[in-house]
Amino acid sequence: MKKNNLFNDLKPINFLLLLAAGIINAIGVNLFLAPAHLYDSGISGTSMLMGTLFAGIPMSVFLIVLNVPLFIFGNKMQGSHFTVYSIFAVAIYSAASYVITYMLGIDFSAGSPISGNDLLLCAVFGGLISGVGSGLTIRFGGAIDGIEVMAVIFAKRLGLTVGTFVMIYNAVLYIIAGFITGDFILPLYSVITYCAAIKTVDFIVEGFDKAKSAMIITSCKDEISEDLSETFGHGITHIQSHGYYGGKEQTIIYFVVNRFQIARLKAIVAKHDPKAFVTITEVSDIMGSSLKNS
Repeated sequence: MKKNNLFNDLKPINFLLLLAAGIINAIGVNLFLAPAHLYDSGISGTSMLMGTLFAGIPMSVFLIVLNVPLFIFGNKMQGSHFTVYSIFAVAIYSAASYVITYMLGIDFSAGSPISGNDLLLCAVFGGLISGVGSGLTIRFGGAIDGIEVMAVIFAKRLGLTVGTFVMIYNAVLYIIAGFITGDFILPLYSVITYCAAIKTVDFIVEGFDKAKSAMIITSCKDEISEDLSETFGHGITHIQSHGYYGGKEQTIIYFVVNRFQIARLKAIVAKHDPKAFVTITEVSDIMGSSLKNS
């Protein structure tokens, strides 16, 4: 029954847009970054570095091998829909990367076929285009890089924001790349790529590290709270309220989620109380943690 619900709730339009997102990401990385030996961020950048170290294995293989286990690991917190969408997006990104690199007959001998060996152009436009792909993936229910999932899961436990977690990972990645290749110029240009990409993602999904607060007015507080707590492992606040027009005593559930979890939160509320009133607003800053103690 759960399997049927999962596949019934997946939206074909999301898959179509994730298809486009994966292809766009592959264009940015393989037509601008890889020919100039620049590095993308996160697992994508790690895969590019691994592809350099193991020249006989395509980068697209590392994209699958490194990303998919992370999405599966994050399945419980992010939800099955997110995991399915993300694995699909990564599969498209990987396949499109392979096609662009090995099957289209594009000449990469002079660097990028579009911007040549101009490192600044490659860094900026590679970051912008891959950022569009990543942003679209997030906006339509998934993620194209497993490091973001790890950031969502572990950042708060380490006392970091999601953005800081990802930034530290990328800084370490670029430093390692510099030592391995013996050249820090390309990793430094890769920082420009990362900045361009993250600003693009910001624009598309309205904030890279913005938490969302949900206020749920419902008469089924116990059922919804139990499901939310079990699903996300977060603390929940109840605020007693009184309906003006209906004159009924109700409860406002206050709950903070990340952007990946909004769709799942709505589904949980609708399952227990289709008439619940839900508002979701952006949180500019958070102090403390709502995670339950394990």
